[in-house]
Amino acid sequence: MSKQEVARTRRKVKTLQKQFGSLGPVMRGSVVVIGTRNKQSYFSLNKDQKTHLIYLGRKREARTKEYSANYKKLLAIVEEMTVLNMKLLKEDACL
Repeated sequence: MSKQEVARTRRKVKTLQKQFGSLGPVMRGSVVVIGTRNKQSYFSLNKDQKTHLIYLGRKREARTKEYSANYKKLLAIVEEMTVLNMKLLKEDACL
């Protein structure tokens, strides 16, 4: 890996760190709709091999979807940062 590639990789890591910090609230889980006639929104979280449900209603559904999407973005950022940091570590050019 050349010095230019190392510098580019470091810049990319710094950019990802900024994105990481600007995500906002995160929640692991998903919004599910339960019911056949009277469909109602719930937030579902599987923790310690148990599913926990929280009733959302229409008022909190959009906000919860945003928090869940932020969590998915966070995971993508962490995965990309891991790959880039592994490259830098391999070249002994850590941050």
